[in-house]
Amino acid sequence: MATFGTLSDRLTETFRNLRKKGQLTPADVDGTVREIRRALLDADVALPVVKEFTAAVRERALGDEVNRALNPAQQVVQIVNDELIGILGGQQRRLQFAKNPPTVIMLAGLQGSGKTTFAGKLAKMLEKDGHTPLLVACDLQRPNAVNQLQVVAERAGAAIYAPEPGNGVGDPVKVARDGVAYATRQQHDIVIIDTAGRLGVDAELMKQASDIRKATQPDEVLFVIDAMIGQDAVNTAKAFQDGVDFTGVVLSKLDGDARGGAALSVASVTGRPIIFASTGEGLDDVEPFHPDRMASRILDLGDILTLIEQAQNAFDEAEAMKVAEKLATETFTLEDFLEQMQQMKKMGSMKKMLGMLPGMGNMKQQLEDFDERELDRTEAIIRSMTPGERRNPKVLNGSRRLRIARGSGMTVTDVNQLVQRFEQAAKMMKTVARGGVPNIPGMGPVGGKPGASSKRGKQQKAKGSRSGNPAKRAAENAGIAASTAPTGSGFGLGGQKAPTEADLAELQKMLGRG
Repeated sequence: MATFGTLSDRLTETFRNLRKKGQLTPADVDGTVREIRRALLDADVALPVVKEFTAAVRERALGDEVNRALNPAQQVVQIVNDELIGILGGQQRRLQFAKNPPTVIMLAGLQGSGKTTFAGKLAKMLEKDGHTPLLVACDLQRPNAVNQLQVVAERAGAAIYAPEPGNGVGDPVKVARDGVAYATRQQHDIVIIDTAGRLGVDAELMKQASDIRKATQPDEVLFVIDAMIGQDAVNTAKAFQDGVDFTGVVLSKLDGDARGGAALSVASVTGRPIIFASTGEGLDDVEPFHPDRMASRILDLGDILTLIEQAQNAFDEAEAMKVAEKLATETFTLEDFLEQMQQMKKMGSMKKMLGMLPGMGNMKQQLEDFDERELDRTEAIIRSMTPGERRNPKVLNGSRRLRIARGSGMTVTDVNQLVQRFEQAAKMMKTVARGGVPNIPGMGPVGGKPGASSKRGKQQKAKGSRSGNPAKRAAENAGIAASTAPTGSGFGLGGQKAPTEADLAELQKMLGRG
């Protein structure tokens, strides 16, 4: 996650140095704790939280659980992971719903923190779970705030109650009260109240938020905080806690490139759990906050559970069974691949998904260079083929490939590389379906005998033309080099460097299998 990128790098480097030591001395522990303290302070984590965190890590790292461990370095990583989970709130906390609908959820926070956008995200998420949310426009101060909420509601497909035009006109307390009554009459089971933001700790607006709370008696008051605002986040959170007394926290803009220490501080300082995390500008870019998963991401240990959940939401189980059967019977075609690729795109950003894999912090540059538009280019090429060509790529002669290239806006080389990559991927998938060991380009056989691939590489290197004609020998050797050279990234498009991008492309194909 971009917000914690620098902190993750610093902690990963610290633990990498720690793993080189077979036994830890008190001096090693003190040095490690010192580096962790610096990393947290550089990330803008509140000083009291840093002191409490490092003291707990040091005490546990010098205890018997590390001294008696077979691998002390791993034990220290586990301790840091446990303490990170603790300052992020410990256990996940879900929304509390009212016994008698409607459930009233009030949003509060600074101006520009992302409350209005989050209101739409929350409405869309709740609709997927079978609820019927109603958005209530109570931000009547900010220019065009009501119009913005109307646009967000339309995009989210949610109902909205906005009797006042805003721009300084109307009583927000009355609108909130009437909005709850309207939801009861129209049988909406959830009311989401979007209140006015503040440029700072404004006593008048804080009283207005407090009055809205008294008038509506919300089941949840969510404090939306920008993860990029730094140390001031702690003071702001305390002020809102005193003025409105929120029940949960929403972290917004976690896709930003700021240091993000506020996110690590707010739960510990206020004692209120983080319930949601907003990870992008799209209405689907929001997820329930899991302290253990977030700690795992920060320490570059991956977040496989979230990745699996996203895959389960995007892929159809019956369709996945059909694909598995086609792989086993060797009838997997470009049409099937196109369907799988479209399902994979429903999961969201490819970079985000790959970033959830363990150890991907060491491949940041490769992830940054990964061009997500390649999926669109690949799709354009496949869609430019006839159904018969998709089912049987072997019929693609020169004229057909030229037609496909022109129809997709690509080159014949791109079409050739796509077909070649598809054949390699299909072959690998068939091998896996039969229980064999796949040979991933750029990586060799997975789980194969050590040295096997290097031996084969030496044999290939020894091959070459033995013609007595120097010109002919050079041409033949050039042909051999061209046939063994690695080709681009995902399915040969883009012409990026190998093998790293090829490895990412193969991961992409594996994810696309469902």
